[in-house]
Amino acid sequence: MTVTLDQFTELPPDLEAHEPPEARGLTRDGVRMLVTDKASGGVAHHRFTDLPDLLKPGDLLVVNTSGTLPAAVHTERIAVHFSGRLDGGDWLVELRELTRRATVPYAGGLAGEWIPLPGGATLRLIDRHTPRLWRARLDRDVVAYLRGHGRPIRYSYVDREWPLSAYQTVFGVDPGSAEMPSAGRPFSDALVTRLVAKGVAFAPVTLHTGVASTEKDEPPYAEWFNVPASTARRVEDTRRSGGRVIAVGTTGVRALESAADPDGRARAASGFTEHIVTPEGGVRLVDGLLTGLHEPKSTHLWMLRAIAGEDLLARSYAAAVEGRYLWHEFGDVHLIA
Repeated sequence: MTVTLDQFTELPPDLEAHEPPEARGLTRDGVRMLVTDKASGGVAHHRFTDLPDLLKPGDLLVVNTSGTLPAAVHTERIAVHFSGRLDGGDWLVELRELTRRATVPYAGGLAGEWIPLPGGATLRLIDRHTPRLWRARLDRDVVAYLRGHGRPIRYSYVDREWPLSAYQTVFGVDPGSAEMPSAGRPFSDALVTRLVAKGVAFAPVTLHTGVASTEKDEPPYAEWFNVPASTARRVEDTRRSGGRVIAVGTTGVRALESAADPDGRARAASGFTEHIVTPEGGVRLVDGLLTGLHEPKSTHLWMLRAIAGEDLLARSYAAAVEGRYLWHEFGDVHLIA
């Protein structure tokens, strides 16, 4: 009988990761890892430190080099979450109301409104880009301003504020993401060394992630990405030699699949991508995925269905819930390969 994700409609609150694993007495690479084997259809339980034993010489890990910005700016009443740069220098922003615990969606705001921000900055709302996001313009360089006045975006399931370093990965060298490309967080320098010694290769892409929505999931909007020519060549060499191309994070999948030519070959590409991976469209360049655990009804599950299939993914998530895996950016991870 086919298994579906229809019963996965609500995430139990006790499966939310409320703080980084280091605060739970673990190392970065000590989180748990659910492993879904596409060939056998099996689901197994591991630690992330087992990854070198689960990959093969000749496999390629494609990692996102985007670094996390301190993208939240607080005023007395609201928080402004800077989501991503648009062509022409404008930015997408989300307005959220401050509460005692974190933030909730803010229904206010008018086109043309000027919002004073700390440090004497002023943000002008231009128009709504989506029902949730505004196109807006800051009167100074946004990245430099955030370095001086921003803080990491935090949602209510995270108990308290953590420093920006808690939201960075070892690969993040190009600041630009509103929220951490969190699939790369468990990697440590020592684990990367073990993987390289095993014969597993790494290749970089960049995709600057925008803000998520914890209240209402929606399809991803256009995000800036870059797939270098060297990475495209490495992907094609890996495929020809029989290795597996495994993206680290849904952002890695989106970047790579945006760089596939009509014949399904990797090519160098950059710019804003609106590509959305769905079960109907499938994937062309990616054999596997290392990712976090995604909430019920999340559009990220479309991508996971495209890679693993509905039945295997549903059994994997049932095992994750039964095994008490932790969700969100500070939680456990899931390898589909």
